[in-house]
Amino acid sequence: MGQAAVDDLIALLDLEAIEVNIFRGSSPPVKRQRVFGGQVAGQALVAAGRTVTEEFHVHSLHAYFLRPGDTEVPILYEVERIRDGRSFVTRRVVAIQHGKPIFHLQASFHVFEEGFDHQFPFPDDVPAPQSLPDFKERWKPFAEMMGDDYHRDRPIDTRNCTWEPGQRKEPLEPRQRIWLRADGLLPDDPVLHACIVTYASDMTVLDTATLPHALGALEEQLFMASLDHAMWFHRPFRADEWLLYDQASPTAHEGRGLSRGLMFTESGDL
Repeated sequence: MGQAAVDDLIALLDLEAIEVNIFRGSSPPVKRQRVFGGQVAGQALVAAGRTVTEEFHVHSLHAYFLRPGDTEVPILYEVERIRDGRSFVTRRVVAIQHGKPIFHLQASFHVFEEGFDHQFPFPDDVPAPQSLPDFKERWKPFAEMMGDDYHRDRPIDTRNCTWEPGQRKEPLEPRQRIWLRADGLLPDDPVLHACIVTYASDMTVLDTATLPHALGALEEQLFMASLDHAMWFHRPFRADEWLLYDQASPTAHEGRGLSRGLMFTESGDL
């Protein structure tokens, strides 16, 4: 288990409160061109969650990535309390570096209510996560090419059901299924579990849009960045238990790709 890496992720999401509605976050000491989008989204959701009472749980978020984040300096998160209702609470968060916004998030929180209940079924013919190779086993043939990135510990354990790295130079269907979970134990905090799944949701979804285009998995000339991101949360889950991320990319055009996904618990809840 990667408990140390999971503990580092929990610490990364534990923002410093520096004033009412203002929080500060940092980036891990990993060499990147820019801050990982899932990190900014997860930290912004933490900031929003710190301003609501515990009976409210996030049910949706809508976000825009405005500028690349600088990994060398802290990120300030300013929370605006848009609305406090009896059933719904709305927050807007702006992430700021060098005096400029790099990311906007709007999140809505909801108290539990009884109502209609239906969902899409769990997909057929999905292999169990335990039967699939983990990241290091899967990418071992490319370890030398990947260098330090291959050897670093990862807080999120991902298992791909759909393709092998050697297949990426052939056009593939723009779909993939990924099992994922935090690679260690998490505290019983629903907000933290939602924030960690938000962090993880940005890890493979961009990649889905490249699958039909016969690009090697480590293609150097390919530059990808998240532009906008939206999530809806429907039912309770734990981020340290297996979740199936069933992804598809309906279209790519003019340098932009659209990817979307459904997440199911191992027991089949959407």
